[in-house]
Amino acid sequence: MHLVFGYSSRVSALRSALPPPTDAALSPVSANAQAILQPLSKQTFMNLEKLKRAEHLFLKRFPGGFTHPSMVAIGKKHKMDRMTALVQESFAKKKFRHTADTLQALTKVVGSSSMVSVFEKPKFRNFVKGLEPKYQNALVSGLKEQLHGDEQKGFEKVLGVLQIDKLAKWSLISIVPVYFRPQIDVFVKPTTAKGVISYFELDTLQYKPQPSWAFYAEFRDRIEEMKNAVDATLSPNNAAFTGFLMMSLNPEI
Repeated sequence: MHLVFGYSSRVSALRSALPPPTDAALSPVSANAQAILQPLSKQTFMNLEKLKRAEHLFLKRFPGGFTHPSMVAIGKKHKMDRMTALVQESFAKKKFRHTADTLQALTKVVGSSSMVSVFEKPKFRNFVKGLEPKYQNALVSGLKEQLHGDEQKGFEKVLGVLQIDKLAKWSLISIVPVYFRPQIDVFVKPTTAKGVISYFELDTLQYKPQPSWAFYAEFRDRIEEMKNAVDATLSPNNAAFTGFLMMSLNPEI
């Protein structure tokens, strides 16, 4: 069953059922009706039934969600806390004073991340080493903007530099933000993103291999909505939550 929330016709129908504004409008019944109308004012497209079923099955298998010993063991392999601390320290605003140091830190993060492909790590390292100074500066200034300024401007600037050597990969452009703001930003793994969009019927999204700010921003919004619809133990951070979604696509994992 595909549940679509936010249709204007549904809002209109509920509003027409309310009595004319009177003093009674301040009653608890009226307040409840308004509370129902409030979430319907925002359009959200997903198959909520599938999401709730995935939540039920995951918590049945792993009571306590990501606090379950099996999930804690998996989490240790990804060293999320350690990587988050490293990135937040390495890319604090004051740390962008020296291009060479920032690039060294960036290469270290990509090389240390369990979420970046082993094939992409050496390619990225060699790419950064071979960049002309003007492009090194552009990469650093773009990353600074992405983390501390205009996110879209920074995203697109980093993307432009990566395109120089056909390294415009979702993993490379989303890895630092997901460590820097683990409760806000998302890591876009192509197979997971495509699977989540298809299985949970995120109808407003269409995955494309070429990274774009439009897709990233909307995918991040949809992940936030999905997080808010399930138990908090499934989302100690966004990387863990998308891990839960990935495991829901492959229940034998």
